[in-house]
Amino acid sequence: MPAARERCGWAGTDPLYVRYHDEEWGVPLHDDRELFELLTLEGAQAGLAWITILRKREGYRRAFAGFDARRIARFDRRRVARLLGDPGIVRNRAKVEGVVKNARALPALVEEAGSLDRYLWSFVGGRPIQNRWRSMKQVPVESEESRALSRDLKRRGFTFIGPTICYAFMQAAGLVNDHLVGCFRYRTLARPRRTR
Repeated sequence: MPAARERCGWAGTDPLYVRYHDEEWGVPLHDDRELFELLTLEGAQAGLAWITILRKREGYRRAFAGFDARRIARFDRRRVARLLGDPGIVRNRAKVEGVVKNARALPALVEEAGSLDRYLWSFVGGRPIQNRWRSMKQVPVESEESRALSRDLKRRGFTFIGPTICYAFMQAAGLVNDHLVGCFRYRTLARPRRTR
């Protein structure tokens, strides 16, 4: 990508981060498995830098069965213990067990809502919220929508899903367009789209 392009300041210069910013962050996501993956990774990021999670993303995909929630829901204590020795993921017992817990809670949510996609996008009325931030200082860490999503997911038995994690997820999955208005990605993502 040309260096002259103006980007959101958080993208920095790390090629992995720049590619993530340019190609993924803020793009409306509607695939249930990919949404579950992103929700999981945002939870794993709690207390860490997002670049750490990006560098371990393939490790997560391998360790958690390509984010097939039905398979993850069957993970037992021995499988969790093996995962805690896996350097390809963040080896935090609460976070690893949280992924399994969330996978077990997912079927009831999907049965009620029809899909994870439909459920998540209902919190923004089915279309991305278009913000118009001019500086990183203006971008909030949570919103009314992320607080509502967090409360509802917790009620359903999900974990590692606080309002800040939910807001970061909403930004990443394109439920919220928080690219700065000066960023070259802002304008392309300001046009509502239904698929990736």
